[in-house]
Amino acid sequence: MNTGGRTFPFAVIEPDWEGLPAHVRAFSTTRNGGVSLPPYGDARGGGGLNLGDHVGDAAMAVAANRRLVRDALPAALLADITWLSQVHGIIVCDAGASLDKTVADASSTGQKNVVCAVMTADCLPVLFSDREGKVVAAAHAGWRGLAAGVLENTVAHMRATGAGEIIAWLGPAIGPSQFEVGEDVLRAFAPMLGASGGISAYFEPDQDKAGKYHANIYALARTVLARMGVQQVYGGKYCTVTEKDKFYSYRRDGVTGRMASLIWLE
Repeated sequence: MNTGGRTFPFAVIEPDWEGLPAHVRAFSTTRNGGVSLPPYGDARGGGGLNLGDHVGDAAMAVAANRRLVRDALPAALLADITWLSQVHGIIVCDAGASLDKTVADASSTGQKNVVCAVMTADCLPVLFSDREGKVVAAAHAGWRGLAAGVLENTVAHMRATGAGEIIAWLGPAIGPSQFEVGEDVLRAFAPMLGASGGISAYFEPDQDKAGKYHANIYALARTVLARMGVQQVYGGKYCTVTEKDKFYSYRRDGVTGRMASLIWLE
C-alpha cells in the first residue's frame, strides 16, 4: 500500500483529512502484514502485525513486527518509535524527550522526524496536526481517558508548543453497535453531555438488558473536541469488533494483538 509517496510492506489506513502540508505523515496499522501467530495473527490464521509486547505474544514476533514498522518509516527519523505504557489516563508527554515505557496516553511534538504513536484494539486512537504542520500529536482515548480529559490535555499541550488551528482524525475503534457499557460509563460522561444534546445522543439503551447502553465513542470524542474549539474532525468510519478481517479487538477476542496509529513531521 502506498501513502504519501511511500510504499509499506503491510496494510495501513491513512487519515482522510484535507488541507495539511505534505510533510505531515500519518497512518494506522491493521492486524495484517506481520509475523505473529494465532491468536495474534491475521484473520485467516497467517502472520499478524501485533505491536503490543504486553499481550502474551512471543517477544521475538513483536520485535520483528516493530522492526517492520520502523523500517518502513523514513531513515531520517531522529530515534526509534517510542512505545508508551498506556494506562487509560490523561498524561501527555513530549515524544522527542520520552523513552519506551513512559507512562502516558498521548504524545506530542513540534520536532521534525520524531514519531508520536499509540496502540489500540477497540479504544479510540486520535491523531492531531495543526493546519500549518508545526505540531502533531497522537492520543489513546478509551472511555476512561476520554471522560477524564486526555483529548483536552493533548490539545492544550499542542497549543502550548505553538500549534495553530488544530484538526483531528478519529482512527479505528469499537463501533456504536458493539460498545455495550453500563451505568458507570454513562455517569462518567453525564456532566459533560448535559448541555450537548443530552445523554440520548451518545448512549442508546439496550432494549434487552436493563442498565446497559450502546455508546458511540466517535460522537463522544467529536463533542469533546468541539468543546476545545477543534471543529474539523475526520474519520470515525470503522468498527474494530465487526471488521475482523482488518482489526484486532479486545472486546471480541479477549486475547489479541494491538494496532498502532502514528504521526510525524518530515
